[in-house]
Amino acid sequence: MAIGEEADAVAGGNGGTSQARAHRTRRVQAYPRGRIATEADLAETRRLLGDLVSPDHLAQDHLIEALHIVHEAKGYLSLGRLAALAQLARLSMAEVFEVATFYAHFDIRADGDDRPPIVVRVCDGLPCEMAGARRIYQALYKALGERVVMAPCMGQCAAAPAAEVHTPAGAQHLTALDKAEDITGHITAAMKRHEEIAPASKSLEDYCKQGGYRCLKRLATGDLSPAEVIETLNKAQLRGLGGAGFPTGRKWAMVAGQPVTPRYVAVNADEGEPGTFKDRHFLETNPHQVLEGALIAAKVVGADAVYFYLRDEYAAVRRLLTREIARLGPHAQGIKIHLRRGAGAYICGEESAMLESLEGKRGLPRHKPPYPGEVGLFSRPTVINNVETLYWVREILVRGADFYGKAGRNGGIGWRAYSVSGRVREPGVKIAEAGITVQELIQEHCGGMAEGHVFKAYLPGGASGGILPATMADLPLTFGTLEPHGCFVGSAAVVVLSEHDDIADAVRNLMRFFKYESCGQCTPCRIGTAKACDLLDQPAWDRALLEDLAQVMRDASICGLGQAAPNPMQCALKYFAQEIPQDI
Repeated sequence: MAIGEEADAVAGGNGGTSQARAHRTRRVQAYPRGRIATEADLAETRRLLGDLVSPDHLAQDHLIEALHIVHEAKGYLSLGRLAALAQLARLSMAEVFEVATFYAHFDIRADGDDRPPIVVRVCDGLPCEMAGARRIYQALYKALGERVVMAPCMGQCAAAPAAEVHTPAGAQHLTALDKAEDITGHITAAMKRHEEIAPASKSLEDYCKQGGYRCLKRLATGDLSPAEVIETLNKAQLRGLGGAGFPTGRKWAMVAGQPVTPRYVAVNADEGEPGTFKDRHFLETNPHQVLEGALIAAKVVGADAVYFYLRDEYAAVRRLLTREIARLGPHAQGIKIHLRRGAGAYICGEESAMLESLEGKRGLPRHKPPYPGEVGLFSRPTVINNVETLYWVREILVRGADFYGKAGRNGGIGWRAYSVSGRVREPGVKIAEAGITVQELIQEHCGGMAEGHVFKAYLPGGASGGILPATMADLPLTFGTLEPHGCFVGSAAVVVLSEHDDIADAVRNLMRFFKYESCGQCTPCRIGTAKACDLLDQPAWDRALLEDLAQVMRDASICGLGQAAPNPMQCALKYFAQEIPQDI
């Protein structure tokens, strides 16, 4: 039936009543729109998706997961399979195509393109580039050709340099490649490890023996009230630890006070900031404490479900969470946990872009939900929390607000997990008091600087947090203390540089990352990051032009990516003027 014919059929084909004629003018929408899938592609796609298509429809909020499943079957997405997905989701080919091409981990191929799929991504994040990632890439490219590409940070910064190997069971990581005598041999071995699961130091049984899920049970029985939980979190002064630092108790109270239902909890586990890997640490070592924190949030705000958004690079963590969530049973108190994965887009760490991605769309920042006229899964009140924030919730409720609220150094409040990478002897996740200085962090938790390296500079808050010289190593690493110096602590990703590292090269690396990861929605960020890369590649830096560009990006960009992208560049101009290419 062609578009518009349905109304005539309803009216008997003779013009019918005036009501039928009015209906006919509305041009009833038919499916599919655009390219029609072949029966073979449609049947194979249905088979791959299984229960995800129910009974004959793929919900749009499952679109990205469906793209992953179809992609993994061949290592790429053919146009025919995209057309089949569009037909099953009752979307146009254009809508599915724009989603698939937005995310970096989907390789789109024309029908009949039989080139071998990409199998290795080599990290070019700053810690990995400092550790020799470019040399690793060149060696792999010599052996595997176009099946190897450079890619942004993979959350393996403490074991740099790192690469991501794609297997039929998802991505797996190779680390410390500078010590490997046969890199291709390591890749071959990784391709055979189809069911690798990240280690969990605490199983469900061990966690429950130590009082796990007891706080959640108290909430369910009424022994602990939602108001008491919010009061305890407020007293502890727990803040969002993904970067923004918004008070957690206040956020929960705002959502709980909304008259609209249903409500949701969304867990942001899409840490993509170069140098950040603390969330992976918590999920690998104590996943149930994070899950209980999310379920407590759901009980407090009256949420019907929890949506867990995990970055695609954490395939082993995904297998672990899938297993542990399935084992929860009555511990979940009837709350459904949906585990969803990203597809390689740093912008989805921005909370509104994450919600868009969860709805099966491009990860473009938007107004915070809810707002009048909004439609979609997350058009209702939603609590969005970072993994580390939820980890501390149960700890605070068990040990009391003072355990967290009275901890800290140099005016800081609480505890923090610092992701430390770069030129230190013992990189990794270091749990320390908020407000510790980078000098204290290096000496007390990292075993000092790496052999043969002298402390020169550091990133206090990942790629967007700016760069400070070693002469400013006594600044507390906490909210509010670094902003006057043009920096911020953000997600506490500390990258340490030495005299072997070139500041100008570091800034170029970071700006290339922002250029690559800009969602492209707003001109100041899309064009600004590209223009900044061009200017930084010049033999001499034009200080006035760079400063003017930075101000425009800060003032006019839609979200924090474009607003914070100039930070490393401006810090270099301010603190390392003697090292940057001679000003014009």
